[in-house]
Amino acid sequence: MKIFITGNLGFIGTHLSTILLKEGYTIIGYDKQKPSTKQKYECIQGNILDCELLRKTITSDIDCVIHLAAEHKDNIKPESLYHDINITGTKNIINACENNDVNNIIFTSTVAVYGFNAASTNENSKLNPFNDYGKSKIKAEKHLSTWAKKDINRSLTIIRLTTVFGEGNRGNIYNLINQINKDIFIMVGNGNNKKSIAYVGNLVNFFILLLGSKPGRYIYNYADKPDLKIHELITMINVILKKKTRTFKIPFWLGICFGYACDMISFLFRKEFLFSSIRMKKFCVNTMISTKKLENLNLTIDHTINEALKRTIKYDFMKK
Repeated sequence: MKIFITGNLGFIGTHLSTILLKEGYTIIGYDKQKPSTKQKYECIQGNILDCELLRKTITSDIDCVIHLAAEHKDNIKPESLYHDINITGTKNIINACENNDVNNIIFTSTVAVYGFNAASTNENSKLNPFNDYGKSKIKAEKHLSTWAKKDINRSLTIIRLTTVFGEGNRGNIYNLINQINKDIFIMVGNGNNKKSIAYVGNLVNFFILLLGSKPGRYIYNYADKPDLKIHELITMINVILKKKTRTFKIPFWLGICFGYACDMISFLFRKEFLFSSIRMKKFCVNTMISTKKLENLNLTIDHTINEALKRTIKYDFMKK
């Protein structure tokens, strides 16, 4: 199969491309970053807002488009970038596929579409996004669903991802490990809230499985189980790091006040900080998703969360 991947030089895209190449797939990458000379496959530097370039590069011999490219970080400025990249960019992908009769799209969405839900959410749960990122992904999903319904030969798979971690990532789990690795960790809240997280190595296996999807429209939540309480995750990281990090707990109200103070300073000085009110909220709430639909698939989970954390920590924190 010939696979077209947007955002192929990002975290997930890099891992996915590596495995697909090993499995014998032909890949065409499309990313706003300039590819290195070490790329072992065709990689086009381009913006997904460039309609003409997309029409030229998503050719009729493409078997599947995996659409990873997105603006996803907290506090993106201006907020209009969420709309431009996540919605308009997705519409451009759709138009290119229609023009060249490409009928298979795999799209990475987010569990942020569900909002702050205390209960475990499934694919039919009410959508209640808490930020512009989640809102933009819902609109992108709707455009894709409209595309899929126009032709019975089209296959659309939407993956609503939880927090993904792994070797080389610099997201939430990396930041947590990094803070614990500094010997003193400040816990906001009591640490009893539960989180669903996912390891990129297992996620890549899921992508490969989906490449064989029949025509139709599919939506899946993706996370690796079991869900862990924050204090359980911290203990696991401490054991792997072989540390006895001193943990100091502060109440949520104090943490959120500090987050709002960081927001204000960030606004005044146009500088982004590691801490913000939205990140404090995300850290302290339950973010659990149901993955029961995955049980009906022949999906291979190669690594437990503990094994995945060991691989991540070894790669990012124990380099010689």
